[in-house]
Amino acid sequence: MNRHWNSYLNRTLSRRDLLRVSSAGFGSLALAGMLGASQGPLDVRQPHFPARAKRVIFLFMHGGPSQVDTFDYKPLLKRDHGKPLPFARPKVVSSETFNLLQSPWGFKQYGQSGAWVSDLFPEIAKHVDDMCFIKSMYGSNSRHGGALLELHTGSDTFVRPSMGSWITYGLGTENSSMPGYLTICPTQSHGGANNFGSAFLPAPYAGTAIGSVGIAARDARIPFIRNTETPRPIQRMEIDYTQSLNREQLALTGHDRALEGRIESFELAFRMQAEAPDLQDLGQESEITRKMYGLDNPVTEDFGRQCLMARRFSEKGVRFVQVSHTYKWDQHERLKRDHESNAAEVDKPIAALLTDLKARGLLEDTLVLWGGEFGRTPTAQGSDGRDHNPEAFTMWMAGGGVKPGLSYGATDDYGYYSVENKVHFHDLHATILHLLGMDHLKLTYRYAGRDFRLTDVHGNVVHGLLA
Repeated sequence: MNRHWNSYLNRTLSRRDLLRVSSAGFGSLALAGMLGASQGPLDVRQPHFPARAKRVIFLFMHGGPSQVDTFDYKPLLKRDHGKPLPFARPKVVSSETFNLLQSPWGFKQYGQSGAWVSDLFPEIAKHVDDMCFIKSMYGSNSRHGGALLELHTGSDTFVRPSMGSWITYGLGTENSSMPGYLTICPTQSHGGANNFGSAFLPAPYAGTAIGSVGIAARDARIPFIRNTETPRPIQRMEIDYTQSLNREQLALTGHDRALEGRIESFELAFRMQAEAPDLQDLGQESEITRKMYGLDNPVTEDFGRQCLMARRFSEKGVRFVQVSHTYKWDQHERLKRDHESNAAEVDKPIAALLTDLKARGLLEDTLVLWGGEFGRTPTAQGSDGRDHNPEAFTMWMAGGGVKPGLSYGATDDYGYYSVENKVHFHDLHATILHLLGMDHLKLTYRYAGRDFRLTDVHGNVVHGLLA
């Protein structure tokens, strides 16, 4: 203990001082009253109707995987390789794309569902009967920044709360000692923190970043989570004293979202010290589990760690976990080399995650979402690349109440446009909320004189995806 606290503890405390600094119970009562009667911002809330999913794991493939090289088999691409596209192209990022480009990989059908999967994903292919493919996704923006924001927040134009923030706002978290929303190794570009920020929602609903792009997953940790200098009872007293000053300031200023968020963040950070360090310790997992996720292989180790952390966090009640394979899937050139390398890094870990969740009985009420911000063109860019394509791409979901073994929607014969049962990001968001027991029309927050929602004034639940 430092000299300040030695002096403070050695003097006689008055009744007022005792009530001010020594009672965590009184501080908690005052905090609960200030933040909204008996319910804190992250307390569990009841959904609008019975939910199929309790939590979400989002596997984000930053850059835009090619649908025609992964899950959207187009045999005419091989037949017509090198020929001009037989219809008008949409406006894309670059000024020029060329003739049709066949996929460098073969496709096979897997499982009882007969889903087509390219040779890029031999391990994920074993799980197709648990997966629900959306082959008719489309978005509104062909630029990475706008498309990432649209996928994560529903808006490619304005700063809006992220999908994870809306979900945590609507449902709270099942673990009061952890944030409701964690994002592992998130991107710092193409919208950066706005992709996991809470915008005008209260600060406790923002995503907590663990590491960032460029940091190896083995080094990604919630920072400053251990306090080796100050005993826990003394730290509690320090926080109580700080919180009393914050509450006095709040009484003078009235409603202050920033200050209220700071108060809650102090309390959450204190609670996290008891649970977060153990949750981040993958050494507690068996050697069999670590190998299953690929932690023994330098190719799969990094993303495998992210997926294993996601399972551990979800299992302990974190509402929304995102892992990001950043920023690797933007193949304007060297498509074969780089898509092959990318898939090798994520295929085994993702398959392990699905296996692990199912074995633990978690897949039933955990919604797993995979995808990027857009797809790629079936036409060539240069000799061996594909341009951005928001007009058509594939995402898939598993668990959490979606219909297993389903391929929903379709693109044209070459995979350029979504043409059957089209699903926009707004529809995807509405459907995810529905699976979590929330009506996207009713999950609103009043800000600047208007009721906002994740889907804004758009979106429809895609009932064809539901089990």
